[in-house]
Amino acid sequence: MTPQIDRRPWIIISLLAVALLLCIPLSQIIFHINYNYTLTVVAVGGAALGILASVIGCFAVLRHESLLGDALSHAALPGVAIAFLIAGREIFPLLIGAAIASWLGTQFALAITRTTRIKQDTALGIVLTGWFAVGLALLSYIQSRPDASQAGLDKFIFGQAAAMVQRDVEVIAFAALISFVLLALFWKQLKLITFDREFAQANGVNVRGLDLLLSTLLVVTIVVGLQLAGVILMVGLLIAPAVAARQWVHKLGQMVFLSAVFGAFAGGSGAIISGLDVALPTGPLMIVMASIIVFLSLAFAPGRGLIWQKWQQWRTRSDIADNRAANLPRPQSES
Repeated sequence: MTPQIDRRPWIIISLLAVALLLCIPLSQIIFHINYNYTLTVVAVGGAALGILASVIGCFAVLRHESLLGDALSHAALPGVAIAFLIAGREIFPLLIGAAIASWLGTQFALAITRTTRIKQDTALGIVLTGWFAVGLALLSYIQSRPDASQAGLDKFIFGQAAAMVQRDVEVIAFAALISFVLLALFWKQLKLITFDREFAQANGVNVRGLDLLLSTLLVVTIVVGLQLAGVILMVGLLIAPAVAARQWVHKLGQMVFLSAVFGAFAGGSGAIISGLDVALPTGPLMIVMASIIVFLSLAFAPGRGLIWQKWQQWRTRSDIADNRAANLPRPQSES
């Protein structure tokens, strides 16, 4: 017997994709937004980053490693500061420094977990606070220097979307392409270690190597997103779309597709809304849109949403009451 296909997630994905495509013409008609070069680049970059971050974030959420993304994003800050002291304000050395610092933070947390009795969440908390404190101290030192070359360096904390150019979008797209190819090649193994790590180890799967692959993809995603979302807000773009998608679906493939649509919508719409006013920051607006999607999903998602569950409970009580009323003995009429 052929299993019945659940078409509901794909309907949701299709509707959201159409809504995302309609954002641009509707925003031009209703709000008269001028899609100049800067806004176009930021909107495309935000959508691309949302897709990349949300797909990688699905595995972090399902593996209960949401704090890992937070720790990695905060750990990138000292790498940015050290790279600036060595190479100046060139964006490529800054991103390399962020990647090295994030990767070292990951390995340090794993080393603590493996060699001590400290649990993973505690180790990640140590890395998060320690690395970020070092980064803030280095930024304070850099800001106190008499030269003006450090101006705007603190924007890496919250993002500097207005500084994006077409090359940055191409870097995000290239990182997404490589990440998706790797996910496709190791899809079965990654799925296995995500849901049954012990079974994967028993069957000879290289669990440690796959863990390293996922952590590396997380580092790459965070680093390419620093300029747009910053070290503090980047974790929101990683986690929020995946959490929202999890409320609607029951399969990993569907979750990845729906999370990608949520991420693209949050990234693109956040950038478009920032175009309404130059004083509105793009990075925080992207996270606001992602958070709205999460709240709506937690409330209305079929089967898991709070309001959906309340409605189902009301329907059940109503059906029980109707059945009881139908089964009550009818009074006999007097002859």
